[in-house]
Amino acid sequence: MLCALIGMGAIAAGLTADPQRLGWNAADWSTRPWTLWSASLVHLSAGHLGINLAGLALIAMLGMLLHARLDAALALLLVWPLVTLALLVWPQLGAYCGMSGLLNAMLALLCVQAAAVPVRRRWALWLLAGQALKLAGEQGWSQPLAFDASWGFDVAYAAHLAGALAGAVAGLLCAAVRCGRCHRP
Repeated sequence: MLCALIGMGAIAAGLTADPQRLGWNAADWSTRPWTLWSASLVHLSAGHLGINLAGLALIAMLGMLLHARLDAALALLLVWPLVTLALLVWPQLGAYCGMSGLLNAMLALLCVQAAAVPVRRRWALWLLAGQALKLAGEQGWSQPLAFDASWGFDVAYAAHLAGALAGAVAGLLCAAVRCGRCHRP
């Protein structure tokens, strides 16, 4: 359900919004705090929106396959603005829009949470390993922003990294809370 709402928000933003107005900007985000959320809904091109909506659909299907629970959706709502805020770590990133950081957070959160369930552990760990390889190839820690000629704009690899780390932490916290509830007398 949350993925559907995010997708509808991104489509609405794509039809009506100026990326400059709803996108996150390091210089003035504190006077426009909604951009911590809205930046994930605005995109730089129709292709950018399309590929992120396709990724969102895959994450939604994965969530169903891994039996994502309400706590994952709630954790994602808390992590969402933190993914964008984490971009302040990289001064090279003056502005950001797109869903890729949020998608990386969703994937990591779902997989870490699923890895706590023995019957889902193997698939979850394979998916996390694939995400880790992708992040290692992008090297977002040392190359936070890189021009991609096929897209025609800079890709914020740091957002992918920030999203994956925030999602993984959220997944661990959800799993710990759930485990704590299971072992309570």
